[in-house]
Amino acid sequence: MYKVGIITASDKGSIGQREDLSGPAIESIVLNHKNFKIEKYIIVQDDKEIIKQAMISMADKDGIHLILTTGGTGFSHRDVTPEATLEVIERRVPGIPEAMRFLSLQITPRAMLSRAEAGLRGNTLIVNMPGSPKAISEILEYTMTSIEHGLDILTGSATDCASPL
Repeated sequence: MYKVGIITASDKGSIGQREDLSGPAIESIVLNHKNFKIEKYIIVQDDKEIIKQAMISMADKDGIHLILTTGGTGFSHRDVTPEATLEVIERRVPGIPEAMRFLSLQITPRAMLSRAEAGLRGNTLIVNMPGSPKAISEILEYTMTSIEHGLDILTGSATDCASPL
């Protein structure tokens, strides 16, 4: 069973001025996959240091296998989730955000504006998701099977990467 952490980056959400709909969208999809359970779900300010510390704590202290962030991947000056992610991870996994953008570009040309990142910190995979519940539902369903296989490889429970899907 893979432990999942959700981090919503939202200034207004962190102080109760806006309801977080993206975190629950992630939670709903994750719970539809039998090998995953939500271990931690937090809402933080759009602040690079706060986001970094949340990721580090989930990965290093809580033993979370998969951290899914939502929000903070756009062009606003307060959107710093990708920068926080790059400072926390040890190895990038560029194929995940590339796949997310590929799928999203078939729906909207605005997907090209996503700055999402993904990478590994120890035995934790961190993936930046958009702040839109609709986009999350499209993207996360598309990527969950591959994410699970990646976690199987990362944790050593699967060793044969050449098997067919």
